[in-house]
Amino acid sequence: MRSISRIAALLAPLALLPAAGRAQSTADQEAKTRAANIAAWPDAARSLFGQKTGPANMQARAIGSYARGCLAGAAELPVDGPSWQVMRLNRNRNWGHPALVDYLEKLARDVPRITGWAGLLVGDMSQPRGGPMLTGHASHQIGLDADVWLTPMPRGRLDRSQRENMPAVNMARSDWRDVEPRNWTPAHTRLIRAVAAEPKVERIFVNPALKVALCREAGADKSWLEKVRPIWGHNYHFHIRLACPAGMASCQGQEPPNFGDGCGAELSGWIERQHNAIFNPPKPKPGPKPKPKPPMSLDALPPECRQVLVSR
Repeated sequence: MRSISRIAALLAPLALLPAAGRAQSTADQEAKTRAANIAAWPDAARSLFGQKTGPANMQARAIGSYARGCLAGAAELPVDGPSWQVMRLNRNRNWGHPALVDYLEKLARDVPRITGWAGLLVGDMSQPRGGPMLTGHASHQIGLDADVWLTPMPRGRLDRSQRENMPAVNMARSDWRDVEPRNWTPAHTRLIRAVAAEPKVERIFVNPALKVALCREAGADKSWLEKVRPIWGHNYHFHIRLACPAGMASCQGQEPPNFGDGCGAELSGWIERQHNAIFNPPKPKPGPKPKPKPPMSLDALPPECRQVLVSR
């Protein structure tokens, strides 16, 4: 688990920046960070995979694990669909295993019925060949993870500038102990519950404050909440993770959830740690900062990822 100081660094800026300014500054900073990461570690796996702009022309396979792997034969989720729009197009992360693309298209088609929304705004999936990313996620490496915004899709089409700079809506309350009632609606619970009911979905990740609302609104049947796990961030979107496709030996899945609905002491602990990380972060230790850990090397990935990387 990440240290409290690391959590504070991740969460405190989100609590302090205005939403509109955060979207623009994040887009600019991300581009600079990508370039700096390539310059600093040109041979790191994230640099090699992060510069690939198209998929490997291979049979579709998720290779390795969600946070240590790659993706062969990726499919692209079209940036526009009848009931979805892809956001942050400059990242080129609307790729996934065909099973993920098929699932997201089906889910989006069902969203107007489930929620009354026009559709979904889809955030990061995977890079064209999966692998570690230059910015952001530790997971999303094998084409089976997708971030779906909790902001309903507008009925009109967003232009490219809007897709890059439009801020997502923060669903967490200002004290980060529950949801913001002006933003969170019963439709959010219905959507996440519908995703949890899909057998192909292995996990759903949400901010602890959002899980508080889900536990409260679930009613008597909380069994579906076993798949819904709290995690830092994830207050603007929820994270869908599919299980490994049947018979795909190259894919390393997670064990099925067997830890109950997670609505008791476990969730309370997450809430307290998050609150303290934002509002009472530990003071930095005196002395020089430790050197950053080198990023993941290509050798740390499954051997098949080398072929994915060089494939045309």
